[in-house]
Order: sequence, then C-alpha cells, then structure tokens
Amino acid sequence: MTRLSFKISATDGAARTGAIAMHRGEIRIPAFMPVGTAATVKAMRPQEVRASGADIILGNTYHLMLRPGAERIAKLGGLHKFMGWEWPILTDSGGYQVMSLSELTKVTEEGVSFASHLDGSRHMLSPERSIEVQRLLDSDIVMQFDELVPTTSTPQAQRAAMERSIRWAKRSRDEFDRGCEHAERSAIFGIQQGALNEKLRRASAEALIDIGFDGYAVGGLAVGEGQEAMLGCLDFAVAMLPADRPRYLMGVGKPDDIVEAVIRGIDMFDCVLPTRSGRTGQAFTSDGPMNLRNARFADDPEPIEPECPCPACTQHSRAYVHHLVKSGEILGAMLMTQHNLWFYQRMMEDLRDAVARQRLAGFASEFLARYRARS
Repeated sequence: MTRLSFKISATDGAARTGAIAMHRGEIRIPAFMPVGTAATVKAMRPQEVRASGADIILGNTYHLMLRPGAERIAKLGGLHKFMGWEWPILTDSGGYQVMSLSELTKVTEEGVSFASHLDGSRHMLSPERSIEVQRLLDSDIVMQFDELVPTTSTPQAQRAAMERSIRWAKRSRDEFDRGCEHAERSAIFGIQQGALNEKLRRASAEALIDIGFDGYAVGGLAVGEGQEAMLGCLDFAVAMLPADRPRYLMGVGKPDDIVEAVIRGIDMFDCVLPTRSGRTGQAFTSDGPMNLRNARFADDPEPIEPECPCPACTQHSRAYVHHLVKSGEILGAMLMTQHNLWFYQRMMEDLRDAVARQRLAGFASEFLARYRARS
C-alpha cells in the first residue's frame, strides 16, 4: 500500500465515519490522537496507549529536532522503532512551538530563526527543514510548515500570515515530493489559516487545494478565542475543504469541543488535555471533569467512573487514586492518564457508532447535556 487511502463508510449530516488506510495500519475516523510530544505519551507505555483504542499518535518536530535530534532518531531506525510504537504517527510541523516556546524569534520569508528553549542555541526552521526532520523521523502523516498568529492580531497581520503560509505550503509540498522513498509510503497535509475571517479562510483553502494535499487541517484555532468563536469559524471553514480528503482540527480539544466539531465534519483531533489533566489530578467523565485532588474523594470506594471498563476503573477506587495524587506518587499520574485516554477513545467509538447508525443528533444532545451539567 502506498500513501493514504481514505474511505467514508457513512455520513450523518456533515459528520463522517470511515477509515484512513496507511501502510502501518488503519485509522478509524473520527479519530483522536494522543499527544506524544517527545517520543512518549507521558506516563504511558505504548502498549497501554494502543489498548485504550488509539490508532495513531502525534509526535512533535520542534521538540524532537532539539532533543534527542532527528538525525539521531533516524540512525536508530526512525521514530516508531525508537519509541516502540508500531502504528501510524502524525508529526506536526513545529511552527506552533517555535512561536509559543522560543525566545528571540525572527520570522522571515526563509523561515523562523529562534533560540532553543532548552539551552538558548540558535536554529532555523524553514519549510524545507521541517519536512526534512519529519522525513528523518519517518512520520506517516507529515504537516506543512505554516505561520500561526493569534486571532486577536490585526487584519493585516492575519492576512500576511495566511499568505506566507500558502507560500510555505508550496515549499513544504515540493520538499516532501523530493524525498521520493518516504513520500511513497507517507502522506502530507496542508493547513488552512485565516484566523476567524471567512474570506481569508476561503482564500487559504483554495490555494491549498490548488497545490494539492493528501489531507487538510484547520489551523489557528483553540488558541484562546473561546468555544463559540471557534465553532462559528468551523461553521464555514470546514466545508471549504475537500469532502473526499481527511479533515483535521489541530489542537482540539475538550470533549464537548470534539463532539461539536464532529457534527461540523471534522475527522481528526489531537490535544494534550487527557494526558496533562491526568498528571494534575483531573479525570474526564461522562458527567464532566472530576478533580481527584478534592478531599471529598478520600473515603470514596467507587471507581473514577463506574461505567468505564479501563484498568484504572476496574481495579482501583477513587480513594486510592486520590491518595496517590495527593502523595505525588507516579502511579497516580499513570492511572489518571490511562482513564482519560480510555474516556477519549470510548467517546470517539461512540461518535463513530452514532454516525454509522444515523443517530448523531440524539447522541450529541444527550452527551453534551450530561457532560456540561457539571462542567
């Protein structure tokens, strides 16, 4: 099998279910990708991530190029072998981290010059270098290099970033195609930009389609604009992307964000929330988030979520997990993260089933009412 095969098996309104087939495995959509920033989904073994139901995870170009280095990972057999994950990996381009983590950042047409957040050393990340790093990692889904600016930026800044992202998209695509052997078994996604502006989003989508990508992402959202504004943008932005290609909403999100975005036609998601929250004592449940640090759980014999089949819930009580979290024990972060990943993957399975059965509206209404009642 080469590149990517995308099949939609059922639709319900704008929502779709089906699968993305790649040489390392099939990705069922809608799909949630746990974030493995530095070649690890924090607090989890790869087999545990797979057992939660994940078909694909995300790795990060910026972090891996700085430590341990993309060339080193390539010499050791690539990212899959390095971390012990046999299934598909999507790597982001590093652009967001360059903008958000680095000091002394300078954006030019060539790319972004920045100081490492680790040791202050200087680096240049360009479209060509971003794709090269992703190729060295042997990523299955490669993301174009783009420029992200806040939705609060001036209209002029938003337009300039969108137009530069288009030029960088063409350079990313050209560099991807130059890596012939890797390009034969991997895919590349373009990233729509344009903040909350419908005209900019349309111009970005049209230019990306003209370049041609295996899939398309909606970028520049979930960066502080709020759920209402994000969903308002998705109401027009998603339909601008090709219906016969996967659609990926980057960096989203909260469970209710995901359900709302699936309704609007999004197929793929990633977010640090289930793992980050797990390390800080927050569990996601059907009745909303639950803070296991709270003293009221100290004597609670119930599992985190009684209806959850994950190992954390079937083997341990809230009281025990509360004790671990309050004591700063590593096992507390592991059990909480495990539960959260299972919760997210069960939610995706329920969404796929609802779309297949043409029952998405009913499922979404019930899920959102229950989840938001205590959120």
